[in-house]
Amino acid sequence: MTYPERNDGLAVALVSEHASPLAVLGGVDAGGQNVHVAHLAGALADRGHRVTVYTRRDDPGLPERVPLRPGVEVCHVPAGPARELPKDELLPHMPAFGRFLARAWELDPPDLAHSHFWMSGLASLQAARETGLPLAHTYHALGTVKRRHQGDADTSPAARVLLETEVGEGCDRIIATCRDEVAELAAMGVSTARTSVVPCGVDTGRFTPDGPVAPRGPLPHRLLQIGRLVPRKGAAVSIAALAELPDAELVVAGGPPAERLAGDPEVRRLRALAREAGVADRVRFTGGVPPEDVPALLRSADLVLCPADYEPFGIVPLEAMACGTPVVASAVGGQQDTVADPGTGRLVPPRDPAALAAAVAGLLGNPEAREACSLAGRRRVLIRYGWHRVAAATEAVYRDVLARRPAAVTGAA
Repeated sequence: MTYPERNDGLAVALVSEHASPLAVLGGVDAGGQNVHVAHLAGALADRGHRVTVYTRRDDPGLPERVPLRPGVEVCHVPAGPARELPKDELLPHMPAFGRFLARAWELDPPDLAHSHFWMSGLASLQAARETGLPLAHTYHALGTVKRRHQGDADTSPAARVLLETEVGEGCDRIIATCRDEVAELAAMGVSTARTSVVPCGVDTGRFTPDGPVAPRGPLPHRLLQIGRLVPRKGAAVSIAALAELPDAELVVAGGPPAERLAGDPEVRRLRALAREAGVADRVRFTGGVPPEDVPALLRSADLVLCPADYEPFGIVPLEAMACGTPVVASAVGGQQDTVADPGTGRLVPPRDPAALAAAVAGLLGNPEAREACSLAGRRRVLIRYGWHRVAAATEAVYRDVLARRPAAVTGAA
């Protein structure tokens, strides 16, 4: 499907309570959602829309409004103390966030609001009900999935799932990022009749097969795992699989800066596992990688591993495929949509080092298959996941929501 350019631009309010598009990536709560909101806002602006991103003020020195780029402005909302707070502590401040949105939208109403993450949805739903504005919502992650996999380690507010259900039932349209999310919503009892699937995107101009390549070690093959260093991302599975892959090194990128790696609990845990598996000399931790260095690191790998226990969407497989690097990923969440097995890589059961090792060994031993996956992965990203396509599909949802809304009453008889 193609989405033609439109010159009748909309005024769009994107609400992202904890994930500012201005944030420096790599913090505990700064990651894929920040990237998604920033790129979606920019791509919508490229299509002629005027976008305001509402995010919580977490520093007293921030101005109320900051231009992000032509057509995009960031508004810092006073809701709670003007300092960084873990996102799981933000729920009590959402009523104030919602009141601010309602006042702002009464003075200068957008055509439509689009909230990101469940707490943004709560604040936006409060304001939309007061102002009568249409509301689309993207969850990015669901509390039911987090609780299932983390159990007692889940720090989300106890009411999260109930409130997520309220948002899903109250908004005009849910914009899910993958088919697995639609199934999860149905299991929660949320009607999926008003759900559209629009995936996350990737910057296909920055993540390309051509460009600088990070230096490699002396071993014949390099495996790369990149992302936040938290147990659910499955680095322990990659380390266990490495014991069956004697000709490969494993680079684990992410976490704190390199100088602070020794004090990081997860790094200490993973290094202990590597010693027990007899592969400590073939595992290298880089620490956090500046965004500008990520494409070169992806290009340097024979394979990128994404063995997460669960993954609401998963940006790394897209970035790897955009760089022409095949992916071996766990068959969970959005990775089941993005990684086409056997076309662009391999999907394996989660938490299964033997299955991961077998899939990796099969590809490392078959250069022709890796090359075919490389070419197919890049094609798949260009066809489905470029930000211009994601923005066009999102705009199509917006216009459908507006078309289904009753015409506003402009006067009395």
